[in-house]
Amino acid sequence: MSDLRSAVAKADRRISLAVRGRFADERSVTASRALSWCGEHAAGWLAIGLAGAAVDRERRGQWLRATGVVAGAHLTSMAVKRVVRRPRPHGPGLEPLVKTAGKHSFPSSHAASSAAAAVAFGSMLPAPALRTAAAAMCFSRLVVGVHYPSDVVGGAAMGAAVARAGRRWISAGGRTDG
Repeated sequence: MSDLRSAVAKADRRISLAVRGRFADERSVTASRALSWCGEHAAGWLAIGLAGAAVDRERRGQWLRATGVVAGAHLTSMAVKRVVRRPRPHGPGLEPLVKTAGKHSFPSSHAASSAAAAVAFGSMLPAPALRTAAAAMCFSRLVVGVHYPSDVVGGAAMGAAVARAGRRWISAGGRTDG
């Protein structure tokens, strides 16, 4: 198991440094900072869900349930983060470019809420645009240097799993029976 951890740690560091080197230009960093701000505490995704509920009266309940699922994925990731307590990236070339609400890295809550939004809102918004926005949010965490790639992958997997578990509830109008 320690061999696997060591291999993941080496890959995380190598990929993190490569991303930071390739996307160090002002435009990439500015866009990534904006995404980081928008994704803080899932605020951007929650705002999209609430806006959908406000303008799409026919599917208001579906939008609200989907927004609740996104919030649930975010809260789940925060709970796991408090248990795992993995430190954020550090060292030469990995200095953070944004401030974070917490000091723990795994899983990425931005990635969890983004993947959850891509799944939960997927039947109500154009899937390609939604997936692109979620992927950009996830990738931005590497550009600003506050997560390792495995944090982002773990967060995205967790968020998608939470949203998949809630799909039936989202579309069933709150019913949980067959």
